[in-house]
Amino acid sequence: MSIESIKQTLLQEIAAFQPEETIEAVGTITSIGDGIAQVSGLDKVKYGEMVQFANGTIGMVQNLNEGSVGIIIFGEYSDIHEGHMVRRLNRMMEVPVGDNFLGRVVNPLGEPIDGLGTIEATGYRPVETEAPGIMDRQSVDQPLQTGIKALDALVPIGRGQRELIIGDRKTGKTTVAVDAIINQKDSDVLCIYVSIGQKASTVKNIVSTLQKHDAMDYTIVMSATASQATSLQYLAPYAATAMAEEFMYNGKHVLIVYDDLSKQAVAYRELSLLLKRPPGREAYPGDIFYLHSRLLERSAKLNDALGGGSITALPIIETQGGDISAYIPTNVISITDGQIFLESDLFLAGVRPAINAGLSVSRVGGSAQLPAMKKVSGTLRIDLASYRELEAFSQFGSDLDEMTRASLAHGEKTVEILKQRAHELIPASKQIILFYALVNQYLKPVEASKVRDFEHELYEYLDRYHADLLREIETKGKIEDYQVVDQLLEAFSSDFLNVSAD
Repeated sequence: MSIESIKQTLLQEIAAFQPEETIEAVGTITSIGDGIAQVSGLDKVKYGEMVQFANGTIGMVQNLNEGSVGIIIFGEYSDIHEGHMVRRLNRMMEVPVGDNFLGRVVNPLGEPIDGLGTIEATGYRPVETEAPGIMDRQSVDQPLQTGIKALDALVPIGRGQRELIIGDRKTGKTTVAVDAIINQKDSDVLCIYVSIGQKASTVKNIVSTLQKHDAMDYTIVMSATASQATSLQYLAPYAATAMAEEFMYNGKHVLIVYDDLSKQAVAYRELSLLLKRPPGREAYPGDIFYLHSRLLERSAKLNDALGGGSITALPIIETQGGDISAYIPTNVISITDGQIFLESDLFLAGVRPAINAGLSVSRVGGSAQLPAMKKVSGTLRIDLASYRELEAFSQFGSDLDEMTRASLAHGEKTVEILKQRAHELIPASKQIILFYALVNQYLKPVEASKVRDFEHELYEYLDRYHADLLREIETKGKIEDYQVVDQLLEAFSSDFLNVSAD
């Protein structure tokens, strides 16, 4: 190629060149420390907007002061210093979403932390969105079965409900929530487990449990461990809810567990104090109630025009010494549709799950309970309450009349029936027949020590001879002919008692 032709080519390239002007808003860090950066120069930035630091770390705007903004940093900031630039991304804080996240363990930014490679997102959703309006919702009328007898009978949960799990540490709160996830295996419910401020080993054990029971296929685990930045612990529930909303607005049903929101409240208090916001009661900021209300209000059952999807929330709150009247517990109790109260004394006495039937309540779950379950479990709460009262009274004297002895024996068997080992979940159809046997005195001749044997052998008997009846209850939610149930229980009880006598 000649020099002249090269010259002509260059001249043509220069003539065709169109300069593109790009204006980028940048600010300068004036101070940084404890996961908080004060930045000047970002005059047009919005609250909740994403920004990027020089090392690629993401931050979110939290304080809008005169002349500067306060930014919380999601990640490593040891190599970020005063004088470094901060870029506006012109997007509100968002996380990647999509079906590909199912079966994976991610951090609150949607990044995989399970070593199984990258996750291809189908879209992004803002972590903070407005909750569905009143007209966008419908009543909770569909049950969410947990497989836990004490819950499905006494504290039923419906799809779209917010049911608080509350209790002291080491009372089985996480086990109840994980069992609820495992029980969705053959249903159309997707699950998200959010770990906030837990030990990494605890999260690993939960993932192993879910894998062992084939529950990871329909579950996303989001983890912000105690060793990670406080900002990530604060963000985790909102990011997980954004992922759940992607499924809900596509007509799917989601169960989300926040484990636990008391640690998120502590993380938010720490961030607020570092941002120099004025402290209130127990040093929490004034908007601590809004922190949880705007999160939990996003759980709902959408109307059919919007696809009929739902998010069912199981927030967990840890109490100190069983004090449910403390600041954060009372806040969350007032937001949710009921609570499952787990008691240390019951747990230590071997009653597991340690559900206190008197303090536990489901305000909307009753309308979602299966008709057959509602019929057979109607007197259980009263039976338990009267048993506790009689038990306390009987300690003062041994001379009890026959009726009191019978009530105590029935109450003792009711307590035994409601006991259940972790991860041993019972289908609703079997629970209904078991409670029918209890309420209709088929267990009266059975000793309390033999109740668990009665239960397990009854399940085997039903599987072997009455699988059709179990399927009918599962599909219709009710029993058409109670005479069939009476006949099978009479036959089974006599066989059981004869074998026990031998």
